[in-house]
Amino acid sequence: MQKLLKLKEDFVSIASLFTSVSTLLCCALPSLLVALGMGAVVAGMVSDFPALIWLSKYKEWTFLGAGLLIGFNFWLFYGRKRDQACEIDEFGNEMPCDTAARWSKVVLWTSFCLYVLGLFSAYLLLPIQQFLGI
Repeated sequence: MQKLLKLKEDFVSIASLFTSVSTLLCCALPSLLVALGMGAVVAGMVSDFPALIWLSKYKEWTFLGAGLLIGFNFWLFYGRKRDQACEIDEFGNEMPCDTAARWSKVVLWTSFCLYVLGLFSAYLLLPIQQFLGI
């Protein structure tokens, strides 16, 4: 049972990272490239990866799914009580449980940062530019 729970946690962690990267690819990266005058690169990306058009067209659903997965991942990592604490061997060495927890934390916060960056560029960057007259 413990192994199945760990597998579910790993899946949610990887899925949240994947969806947050998709928000970055659909919105933040093309906006940055166009702002830097590299519109031809964006056109090349879209021709090589036509799924970017779908992600951009349905960006509300992309952001909603990514947000839900990242929120669920935060709940898994911080919100619920841990069933088992990581064991420490007699020499005080780091156990595999500690290593996995550290990497899960890195993946979670990386996913969150990518999500916020994509959210900013998709929904806030243009209104801020229009307000500042840039």
